[in-house]
Amino acid sequence: MEKQTAWEKVEIARNPKRKTSLDYIEAIFDDFMELHGDRNFKDDKAIVCGLARIGNQNVTVIAEQKGRTTKENIERNFGMPNPESYRKAIRFMGQAEKFHRPVITFIDTKGAYPGIGAEERGQGEAIASSMLKMASLQVPIICIVIGEGSSGGALALGVGNQVFMLENAIYSILSPEGYASILWKDSTRTKEAAEKMKLTAKDLYDLKVIDKIIKEPRGDFETSFENVSKTLQKEIAKTIQELKQKTPEQLVEERYQKFRNMGEYQIISK
Repeated sequence: MEKQTAWEKVEIARNPKRKTSLDYIEAIFDDFMELHGDRNFKDDKAIVCGLARIGNQNVTVIAEQKGRTTKENIERNFGMPNPESYRKAIRFMGQAEKFHRPVITFIDTKGAYPGIGAEERGQGEAIASSMLKMASLQVPIICIVIGEGSSGGALALGVGNQVFMLENAIYSILSPEGYASILWKDSTRTKEAAEKMKLTAKDLYDLKVIDKIIKEPRGDFETSFENVSKTLQKEIAKTIQELKQKTPEQLVEERYQKFRNMGEYQIISK
């Protein structure tokens, strides 16, 4: 079977028929109950937060959510979170820690919303605060990249003890279009940029940015979704049990060392 190019992976990750976070939440967890609001400005629907169960384990779920239709995309801000989304996520991370619930995040966004209002309300600070909160959280964290994981909007929910990534997802510091425009001043060189950026699951696994690749069977999205959901359910449950054997101090320290070592690896490899 012919190997897919990085750009083909980008196109699959962006396909509007690809399953969203709420689809996976419904398939993987029981009794999901959504919670709302940052208690400061408003409830931004680009990030969904809530409580759920997987087996007998209670968890907190935080997920970036794109819309399926034009109306849904407008309601969800095309999956691009505003600062209040990240502040909502931070609020429920703190709640998860208080009640000793593992945190599961789903990453699927083209980036945090870059509008004037978002910047005025502290977009950069909200992203940084989310990453800082995750770095110090004394409960297990599992992060899952399910589609398009781009820019700080994705990184804000990516500081986990374990990071999973679907085989046809992408994960990078910006889009191939943005990379080509900044580096070469030529946005038409997106396919070349995608190859250079090392944004595929295999690339990132080799670079030790992610811990596990979740295989996606070839075929239509419905067939693939059923298989991927079952695999994710099994891997999440198993990983939670493994992480629960560690003390809160160990969880924080291992998370710190994981991302500290990742930074050193990237510098050495350049």
